[in-house]
Amino acid sequence: MNKQDKAIIAVSGGMDSCVTAAIAANDYMLSFLHVNYGQRTEKRELKAFNDIADFYGVANRMVVDLKHLALIGGSSLTDKKIEVSKADLSSKKTPTSYVPFRNAHILSACVSWAEVINAKAVFIGAVWEDSSGYPDCRPEFFKSFEKVVEIGTKPSTQIKIITPIINFTKKDIVLKGLDLNAPLHLTWSCYQKEEEACGVCDSCALRLRGFQQAGVEDSIKYKAKPIYKD
Repeated sequence: MNKQDKAIIAVSGGMDSCVTAAIAANDYMLSFLHVNYGQRTEKRELKAFNDIADFYGVANRMVVDLKHLALIGGSSLTDKKIEVSKADLSSKKTPTSYVPFRNAHILSACVSWAEVINAKAVFIGAVWEDSSGYPDCRPEFFKSFEKVVEIGTKPSTQIKIITPIINFTKKDIVLKGLDLNAPLHLTWSCYQKEEEACGVCDSCALRLRGFQQAGVEDSIKYKAKPIYKD
């Protein structure tokens, strides 16, 4: 492996995928893939994706439309009839924001593109230890998916599924991002607002807690900034 090898980075526009891109940039030529799936903050996430891609000078970028995830529903991110739950960071239940099997859809798009451009790896910024408990963020899911890729692609194709921050806490991610000069100020994490982050959804709470535990001020605008240090 050398810097001439290509990698597809699944970039949502959030902090986790931004730091994942910063890690991948050390070793690979980057191509960015973003998914619009009818989420509440689709426009804001797309802006963050393009801002991050501009920051890293990534010309090879793709936006994939997976609107069938909104048609399928079952998530508060895609169905406005389902309320976005307020953060409960002690809960072990799968939250309403879980989009059924979303990461499989994202990875499938990434792998298809990777096979065409002969990329050696697909990076995704999944987090398990400090996540909201999404079942498709578990390490074993990605190991199994890599096996599916091995079986389901051409014999000459070799694509790794890389999850460099899978066992990071949000504090770890903030500190890693700062260490790598990742543009955290360009990212967007809120599940329900596009102008000003709500500060109270699971994603905002996890992000805020990460910054608070790291002792660093988050530069994006919030409607509310509860203390989530514990």
